[in-house]
Amino acid sequence: MNTNKTYLEKLKLEAANTIENLLSAEDIETWRINYLGRKGKISEFFQSFKDMKSEERNELGSLANNVKKFLEELYDSKTKSLNKSDIQESDFFDYSLPGTPNSAGSIHPTNQMMQEICIAFNKLGFNIYEGPEIESEKYAFDKLNIPTNHPARDIWDTIWVKDVGDIKSLVLRPHTSPMQIRIMENNEPPIRVVIPGKCYRYEATDNTHEWHFHQIEGLVIDKNINFSNMKSTLFEFARIIFGEETKARFRCDFFPFVEPGAEMSINFKENTWLELMGAGMVHPKVLNNVGLDPNIYSGFAFGLGIERAAMIKYGINNIRDFYANDYQFLKQFK
Repeated sequence: MNTNKTYLEKLKLEAANTIENLLSAEDIETWRINYLGRKGKISEFFQSFKDMKSEERNELGSLANNVKKFLEELYDSKTKSLNKSDIQESDFFDYSLPGTPNSAGSIHPTNQMMQEICIAFNKLGFNIYEGPEIESEKYAFDKLNIPTNHPARDIWDTIWVKDVGDIKSLVLRPHTSPMQIRIMENNEPPIRVVIPGKCYRYEATDNTHEWHFHQIEGLVIDKNINFSNMKSTLFEFARIIFGEETKARFRCDFFPFVEPGAEMSINFKENTWLELMGAGMVHPKVLNNVGLDPNIYSGFAFGLGIERAAMIKYGINNIRDFYANDYQFLKQFK
């Protein structure tokens, strides 16, 4: 019996020392067959029980089962260790593979277009101003020569805000034109400014219309400003933004705060004319409203949608893409 106990101890030690140095799955499997297989050393030991007495068989059976359990644990531990090493080597430490690129954010295409437009006008001598998004009816309509019965004041076009204090009839500005009045009230001519900002209108959304959008307003006031000055300034702006080969045309249009008014269209590719902005000479009543003598001063104003300019330049068909937060769309402008 002591000989059998010694054999089990030696077998346990031998198996532990042998498996420690194995490095391949094939070698570990050979080790398993040699010690734990149907014809392995543990199985051979159990087969020798038939010649033992009952008391000796019970004692050695318990010891042999413990040794078998120990060897099975050794095998499982070694197999898991080998699998983990393979995963680390192939998936995480393969230095021949290229690194994963870091994804960096970028400026939103609306803001990119706004910056391009502001820089273009700044090159032409314009200063850049900003204004409030909540305006009084006085600045949004009255001083811009928009009559009380004009459709733009209707609920279907303008988003009205609850009255605050002594200020009545507040609106979310439907255009950036109110800043024309504020600037002329607080600055002596000559004036040459552009005003970018967000606007709001109560209207249905479709491919070319959104209830909120960005606009940039321009204003020039000085002595002896005429329609030719306006045309040459806006044409030069179009060439800066859309390229040297850009063509421009002006057709009559109506806006309450300018007279005469015009619509400017451009043609910069595929021989297609696309409307870019509205413009015109500042109405004499608007000049009177801010205390400027229309017999001395004249000027022109213009306004264009920033998203519309981007749609024309980059061939975007749906204005809603600017607000959908679609990464596939936005990453094109990095």
